[in-house]
Amino acid sequence: MFSTKHSNIEPSLHEKGQRLSGWEIRLVALLSVIAGMVDLIGFFTLGNIFTAHITGNLVLVSATFLREVNPAQALAIPTFFIAVGATWLLARASGLHGKMLARLLLAVQFVLLAAVCAFSLVANASANQRSLTAGLIAMIAVCAMASQHALLRLAISNAPSTAVMTGNVTNAILALLDTLSQGIFSIHGAVERQLVRSFILLLGFFIGCVTAALAVFWFQDWAWALPLALAGVAILLAR
Repeated sequence: MFSTKHSNIEPSLHEKGQRLSGWEIRLVALLSVIAGMVDLIGFFTLGNIFTAHITGNLVLVSATFLREVNPAQALAIPTFFIAVGATWLLARASGLHGKMLARLLLAVQFVLLAAVCAFSLVANASANQRSLTAGLIAMIAVCAMASQHALLRLAISNAPSTAVMTGNVTNAILALLDTLSQGIFSIHGAVERQLVRSFILLLGFFIGCVTAALAVFWFQDWAWALPLALAGVAILLAR
């Protein structure tokens, strides 16, 4: 039998160093919804580009000898790197920390998503997904999500990823197996919190994807208004 004491499960949100506060937990959950929305809307309206994480773009670029790849998919990779670096420089230059830094970087994300929404509507990007304009819009969306990734490391260092769900799925499965090894009625402490937090992030990302899919089906480029609105709510959560 495995025991909680010797489990290899990654510590829960409340047990990684300093505990996350209420506003941080709510913000991380909301950002997972935004990440799901941005990733799906970008994929379906900007030429099959993964804007919230680079793993998918690395796979697509690696498959160039088998199929034609949108050049913007390759450009998204260095753009993400540069945007993360620029976010780090902005954070260092601002001298802010914690909630104040989170608010600044959330404002940056909001401005970038506002630009994506506005340019997509003006250019009708979903109808011209291989155009230069659509590619540039996709790069702005990549920058917006890069700032979100950097925010979690710079302002809420204990927070898990809100866009790459592989790690969260792994944590949830390990926590569940650790729980089952002790008996279904023995859920408590770190294992319980790990299950709950991982489930919240997975559910948030899934809800974001489903909602965005419906929005793209019904409203095309206007779907970008959804993550933009939630980005505004995220700023309020950091007040």
